[in-house]
Amino acid sequence: MSYLDDFLVRAALAGIGVALAAGPLGCFVVWRRMAYIGDATAHAAILGVALALALSISVSAGIMVVCLLMATAVSGMSGRGLSGDALLGVMAHGTLAFGLVGVSFLQGNRIDLNSYLFGDILAVSPTDLGVIWGGVLIILGLLWWRWSALLTSTMSEDLAFAAGINPRREQFVLTVALALVVAVAIKVVGALLIAALLIIPAATARALARSPETMAVLAALIGAASALGGLGAAFAFDTPTGPTIVSLAAVFFTVSAMTRLAWGVRGT
Repeated sequence: MSYLDDFLVRAALAGIGVALAAGPLGCFVVWRRMAYIGDATAHAAILGVALALALSISVSAGIMVVCLLMATAVSGMSGRGLSGDALLGVMAHGTLAFGLVGVSFLQGNRIDLNSYLFGDILAVSPTDLGVIWGGVLIILGLLWWRWSALLTSTMSEDLAFAAGINPRREQFVLTVALALVVAVAIKVVGALLIAALLIIPAATARALARSPETMAVLAALIGAASALGGLGAAFAFDTPTGPTIVSLAAVFFTVSAMTRLAWGVRGT
């Protein structure tokens, strides 16, 4: 019997894969203060689910297309001074609402909406696992390829221009990566919690790292530990897996913040 026949092994591999992609990408989300943009993109995933089911196409493809359109629209608005919190809130919750309404019309489909909202990592199939890791490798490849340019444009657009780097192009690379990570992570933590998996491990790593590269690696490791620990805790205590993973990540952040605060007080 193949190891991939064990649903816990598939769940663990899916959680590790998503963490490896979400950790480094989440660092740029934190550095660029894109948390709300990530949230808006994740909420749009439900509209992608509804459209994919209505058109009888791959759910992952539907999510990817809608999230990419959403992230591109938000990115374009941010360049024109239109991305206020109110506008982002309207887009985030509006697309979520349209998605939920759209799903309600699909009476011919038996849809477990909770699995898309909060994730269902225990139901990951070998095919899902292939899609997840395929997306993860693409995201990591993009970040590896554009790391220096992304970092430069994140630090300063003027510095990027001086170095011959187009900040708008690097923003688009992040947009594509963000849409892709939402598409592959929805099975693991769901649309409502994807932004948390992007932000919390990166924010935890920020307090511990001394360089951007170290922060990216630590964020990936913290995300993987959260996924594996949350999976084990959910199995042991019979709790929802996606929320348990995010809860453990939040615990790691709290411990890191308290430890840093304690050392700061002791240093004074």
